Amino acid sequence: MGNQLRFRSGKVQLVKVRVDSGSVISVGDLVYLDGDDAKPASSFAWDTNLATTQAAFAEVFLGVAQQPSAAEETDPISVDVSPLSVYEFDVQTGTYEFGDVLGPDEGSSSLQSQQLESVGSAGLGIARAMEFKASNSGLLRVSFASAFHPASANGNAVVG
Repeated sequence: MGNQLRFRSGKVQLVKVRVDSGSVISVGDLVYLDGDDAKPASSFAWDTNLATTQAAFAEVFLGVAQQPSAAEETDPISVDVSPLSVYEFDVQTGTYEFGDVLGPDEGSSSLQSQQLESVGSAGLGIARAMEFKASNSGLLRVSFASAFHPASANGNAVVG
C-alpha cells in the first residue's frame, strides 16, 4: 500500500532535503541520498542481487519521508532521520522477534519504498523490530537507522 505514514512514538528529527524534478516521493517512503537529492527506495539502482542491493542502499539510507514530492517539483521535503522514532511498517508476513534486523523488501528486481523484510546481517539492514510479533499481520513496529544521523546504529553513520 503506497502513501502510508504510520508514526507511532518517539522523537522525530526532521531534516530538509532537496528533491530532483524527476523523483516522485510519497509520504512514508524510505528515501536515500543520491548526491544532494532525496530519492525513494524504488528508484535505487539494482546491483547483482537483493543482498548486494540492500547493502548498498544501507550506505546511503536517509530516513522516512514526511512530505510528498510530485514529478517536476523541486521544493525540499522533510525527512525523519531519528533513530528514536517508531513507525508501523508493512512487512512480509511471518514471525518477528524484538531486535530483528530488516531491510527494504524486493519488488521485481527493485527495492520497495514502503515494505520491509528480515535480512541476514546488520550490514544489509536499515531498521530493527521494536516488538515481538507472532501473528502474520503484515505490520510491524520498527525504528530506523539512517546513514546520516550520528546517533544511528547504521555502521555508515560514523563521521570521520
